[in-house]
Amino acid sequence: MAQIILGEDEGIESALRRFKRKVSIAGIFPDMRKNRHFETPIEKRKRKALAKHKQRRRFRRVY
Repeated sequence: MAQIILGEDEGIESALRRFKRKVSIAGIFPDMRKNRHFETPIEKRKRKALAKHKQRRRFRRVY
């Protein structure tokens, strides 16, 4: 869980910037997207294409 503590003279903009940086470092957004219930057709296509590509790479024959 990302959490920041505001300084006494800290503005909301700088606090929001720090919070966004902490969230991105913690990897919360990709995890949230992965566990989201609804998946758009474009996201579904991309996920399946990536899985297909990974599977092909895994079972590639070496001659």
